[in-house]
Amino acid sequence: MAGELQGIVTSDKRDKTITVSIASRETHPLYRKQYTKTRKYTAHDENNEAGVGDKVEIVACRPFSKTCSYKLVKVLEKSHEAVELKDEVLGKSEDAEGEEK
Repeated sequence: MAGELQGIVTSDKRDKTITVSIASRETHPLYRKQYTKTRKYTAHDENNEAGVGDKVEIVACRPFSKTCSYKLVKVLEKSHEAVELKDEVLGKSEDAEGEEK
């Protein structure tokens, strides 16, 4: 389908909207030096399923708002987020915490 892009989610703070960054390598026509160009697109995420760091696929569609003309097709790869462990797993009990205070 025309208008399909793949990128990394850089922001999911807005409701039902994500910001996707797409990096591409280009070569300067005169100096033949390669450089990275990053473009940001805002995309509509109906179910708020994408998070920061996820690799996603977006597609061009009708405008949802002034800046949002893409929608989320699917999440290709979820990011590996840091996991917080509960005190019970770490071996600390409520009695031990009470004695330390």
